[in-house]
This record gives sequence, C-alpha cells and structure tokens, in this order.
Amino acid sequence: MVKPNNSQKEQLDDLRKLVIEIMQDMDVWKDHELDALYNIKLGVLRKNATQRHGVTKWQKGVSESELSFETLDSIELHPELLNQQWNAYAAFVLHHEFIHALGFRHHNSLFRKLEYSWPGVNAGEIGPKFTEFLRRKTANWLWVCKDCNSEFPRKKPSNGKYKCRKCMTILVDVKLN
Repeated sequence: MVKPNNSQKEQLDDLRKLVIEIMQDMDVWKDHELDALYNIKLGVLRKNATQRHGVTKWQKGVSESELSFETLDSIELHPELLNQQWNAYAAFVLHHEFIHALGFRHHNSLFRKLEYSWPGVNAGEIGPKFTEFLRRKTANWLWVCKDCNSEFPRKKPSNGKYKCRKCMTILVDVKLN
C-alpha cells in the first residue's frame, strides 16, 4: 500500500464518513452493522495504476473461509479519485469496496444489486471515463484510427498489430510528447 499523505488521509476520512452516512440511510443496508467500516485502514493505490480504481486487501495467507473484519488489511482507492472532479465516483467506488468488506466477496448478481443500489451515480458511464482519464494521463502513444478518428491511449506503440474495434482499420501510432 502506498501511504497516503496528510491531505489524502483527510480526504479519505471525509469520504468514508459521507459513504457510511449514505449507506445508513439506504434500505438495503438497514440490517447490517456498518460502524465497523469506520475502523478499516484506508490507503491509496500507486498513481500509475490505470485499471484498478479501488481494492479491498486481506491479510496474506488467509483462506477465503477465514475472511472477516479481523483479517481485512485495508481498502485502497486510486489517488486521482480524491480530486474534486471525481468525488461522486469516488463515493461509489468506496461503497463498492465496503460491500466486499461486509462479506460479499464475489461480483455475483447479489453483489451487483447491492452495488447499484447506490444513489445518484451511474458508474457504468463514469467508470470507463475515469479509466480513459487515467490512460490518457500515463500514455506515451495514441493508437489512432484514420477512418473513424477513434483514439486509444497506450504506453507502447501498436506497430500495426491492432485494428480499430469499430471499423476494423489498422491503427496508426502517434507519439505523444
């Protein structure tokens, strides 16, 4: 875990408080003990992560049957989620990780029902936008379709090996500064 700086700690604590308060008002969580969520150690992911927006980490060597609040190590969020433009999505991601911490380990239909009970945010739209933001921030290359102008930010050149998902044209490499 990357240790959060003081500003990030404060933001994570504020976000935790907000998410737990909202969860306490949600019918789906009325029969769950949410106060234990205040005791979970919160941290940040590496800033160069582009696929993970958050993660729930358990102590090493713990089997699936032993997972509990006592064996929970930490929840980590991507540090870019702590920027104001991503506040609403950050709350959704922390809610997602809290669902794991409450004992719902697998992304099955029950998990998705709990996840999408979160009010006001359409993560199906915001999540991919956040991933695109992260990819563009760390990209060295754009793979560009000359037919439909689609762009795919990447760290390595495609060297003509990939085609556009939309129109099947071979992508051209454009070096970014």
